[in-house]
Amino acid sequence: MRKTVSLLVLLIILSCGEGVMEKPDNLISKDEMISLLYDLAVLNAAKSTDANILRDNHIETMEYLYNKYSIDSIQFVRSDAYYASMPEEYEAIYKGVESKLQKEKKKIEKANDSLNLKNTPLKKASKKSNPKDSLP
Repeated sequence: MRKTVSLLVLLIILSCGEGVMEKPDNLISKDEMISLLYDLAVLNAAKSTDANILRDNHIETMEYLYNKYSIDSIQFVRSDAYYASMPEEYEAIYKGVESKLQKEKKKIEKANDSLNLKNTPLKKASKKSNPKDSLP
């Protein structure tokens, strides 16, 4: 009875381990996967903001990405499934995507802030005022 229980516990422990898929021959590198998923997120955001943008420019999201990264759909699916079979690796990839998105967001916000400062009423007024007109 003890042997059976011990064997059962051992099997349960072993079955809880990460089940890693076999590495595909043409695996997309982690860095390239991060870039690809970043581009996918940006394109999907553009599509959800204004669906006509991509359609009017004859851009099919996945076809565009396959051409840009010189991959095909099977390579993408197999690479994605391989990384998904390793939760820690997959999480690291998505954290890399999130990091790139945050960096880009900060750049855009900084550019917007810079543009807004140039057009504030205070800035316009100070450009028009003559220093000789101010009181001592």
